[in-house]
Amino acid sequence: MKTAALLSEFPAIPTDEWEHAIRETVAGPEYAAKLIWHPEEGLAVKPYYRAEDIAGLQFLAAAPGEFPFVRGASSVGDWRIREQVDFDGVEDANRAAREAVAAGAEEIEFRRARIASSSEFVLLLASLEGIPVHMESLSQDSSRIVAERLREVPREAVVSADFDPLADLDFSAELLRIAPPGFKPFVIHADYFHEHAAVSIEEVGFAISAAVDFLDQMLDRGFGIDRIAQSMSFSFSIGPAFFVQIAKLRAFRMLWAKVVESFGGDRRNAKAILHARTALWNKTVYDPYVNLLRATTEAISAVLGGAESISVVAVAQCYREPDKSSRRLARNTQLILKHEAHLAQVADPTGGSYLIEMITNAIASKAWKLFQELESSGGFQRARDSGIIRSVLHHREQSRQNAANQRKLVLTGTNMFANPIEKALERVKSACTSEGTRVALGFEDLRLRAERKAIPLRFLLAEIGDAKMRSARSQFAAEFLACGGFSAEKQLFGSPAEIAAAETDVLVICGSDSEYLPIVKDLMSNLESRGKRHYVLIAGNPETKDQLAALGVAGFIHLGSDAVNVLFKLLQQFGIES
Repeated sequence: MKTAALLSEFPAIPTDEWEHAIRETVAGPEYAAKLIWHPEEGLAVKPYYRAEDIAGLQFLAAAPGEFPFVRGASSVGDWRIREQVDFDGVEDANRAAREAVAAGAEEIEFRRARIASSSEFVLLLASLEGIPVHMESLSQDSSRIVAERLREVPREAVVSADFDPLADLDFSAELLRIAPPGFKPFVIHADYFHEHAAVSIEEVGFAISAAVDFLDQMLDRGFGIDRIAQSMSFSFSIGPAFFVQIAKLRAFRMLWAKVVESFGGDRRNAKAILHARTALWNKTVYDPYVNLLRATTEAISAVLGGAESISVVAVAQCYREPDKSSRRLARNTQLILKHEAHLAQVADPTGGSYLIEMITNAIASKAWKLFQELESSGGFQRARDSGIIRSVLHHREQSRQNAANQRKLVLTGTNMFANPIEKALERVKSACTSEGTRVALGFEDLRLRAERKAIPLRFLLAEIGDAKMRSARSQFAAEFLACGGFSAEKQLFGSPAEIAAAETDVLVICGSDSEYLPIVKDLMSNLESRGKRHYVLIAGNPETKDQLAALGVAGFIHLGSDAVNVLFKLLQQFGIES
């Protein structure tokens, strides 16, 4: 059957008919509450999009590899698998790099290598011909050595470094003057903004603003726009918001192309070279192999967003130095995506998706507006030095942390669906668990403290009263307590006197709001007569909680509870504070 004949059986349905059908089921304010998705600050994603929604977008005509590069800087869909090498000595670092390449890595990031001479640089790159190399933590002297060596002996594959171009403008100008075209010494670290909880609009807007400040400074010093653009790359962290993370890379490339063109640059030099790495802030010590699942979806977002190179955070990186096994898992994540999932075979496979194109346009539009606001107030450096950037990030960090503590931002295996009998103390190096901005730190600190003290606590979920409410609330309370590593026993009781007779350390009353006050009055009286002083919690957030607290209830477990705070107070009560 011909396609046209098949489609003729399905007549076009106007949008207003779709809307009418939807609103017959979801009416009034429920439509926005249930069907509009708000993944980022200022974004509102509709439940569906149609061709008419993207009809006015100007960038849709560009193919992959064509200006404004929204669909990627290349006409092919491949990317490079970047692997981090952590050795200080050049010989050890070179050996580890060669092993990584033999195992499938396509780009090497030397994180700690120290280069004191041209010969050491040669030794570091021995047998790595054709492999792009990125160098972190280079000193200024080492960067001069690298630049001079590459001027004398050009290298086919690119060498890049991670200098913040705005940190020392005089040195940046010097390095730009001596660096050959094959050396990209400067990186704008949008990943810093992401790890400190900036939303995608802010990541893109801040990164564009920082890059424009650098362009302005170097243009004032006599450099050409094309030379400056060639010296730069951009680094992004990729988080769990799958579609948004794809769109933010596409939006950034489009805006950067617009910037370079507006400065008079050649369109060929308006390609933003993007490195993406899976985020660290959402990785966890407990149930650590969930980190592998998180990193996989994040890597897919980076691939579909068109990153030139990608690094995957090792499973164990948040609690110890990655070993061979965790590095292998991280590397193989990308090898599977490339060679088994075949994601490298298509450039910008999400191009034309109504959802992706709309989110791309929304991020680009709002990020450009943010960039213009920063420009009108003096630029990125002034906003940073005056504390504006830090204030925005602090507010975002607090919001993200609160969401995690209240279990609205789900960390599977940590603040939701946690395994209370899992132990992590033996595998954790304390110096690693405190690094970065990971939102699981509060929960992990609680559990590790409890593991160190090893004080056996008995938890009883006392179900009483309304059958439906007591069951639902005991299940909720059990999951809540599991976040602190506590297992609880459930038991049904017929009266407060029966509850008072039970042997336990922590008592969680699970019933209905209207029943709590009389139950607790009777319970406390019975406990007092028996000479018991249980730590009593209520599963719920009743209107009578002030009266309940006055009777001796220590806390309340409900959807709005700060789980870290509630559980930390519980630990304090039993002397588990360090």
